[in-house]
Amino acid sequence: MKASRILLAAVAIVALAATPALAQQTIAYVDSELILQQLPDYASIQQQLDRQATEWENELKAKQSEVDDQFATYKARELLYTREERDRKREEIVRMEADIERLRMKYFGPEGDLFSQQDNLMRPLQERILAAVEEVATREGYDYVLDKSGDYLFLFYREQHNLTNRVLEELGIDVDQGGQGRQSN
Repeated sequence: MKASRILLAAVAIVALAATPALAQQTIAYVDSELILQQLPDYASIQQQLDRQATEWENELKAKQSEVDDQFATYKARELLYTREERDRKREEIVRMEADIERLRMKYFGPEGDLFSQQDNLMRPLQERILAAVEEVATREGYDYVLDKSGDYLFLFYREQHNLTNRVLEELGIDVDQGGQGRQSN
């Protein structure tokens, strides 16, 4: 998930910038996916993004259905059209398909509306998590905090260095034994 990578990069930058050159450094980790899933704001943001994506997908399906109908009509009447009419109808169908593809890229492309909306909605949440990670790491004397839910593979880690629950507590989430939490106010 892109949010995890951004959070990991931010945590790494803060940790590296604040770290003095010591012979022995302390490293801890968090599970940002678990932290995000425990925040009620995250579920709300995901629902909002899912609703928007569904709305856009339905719009694209409706437009594709129009193109399919247009093409079926063209195929059924192709022999009745003059050469110019056939060319014009084919160009119109190709143009409609290109419009759909442009719209798909506008909504779902790498720099599309959905990505921008996700980035805007997730940024405050990521900043809160980063601040909580920084607070816990500073208070408990860790030099580095890594994110185990990112693209990096841990071959070994000690559970005692897992700060996930402490970061959740810093965010005001009550943590029970199963690792599941709920927000407290």
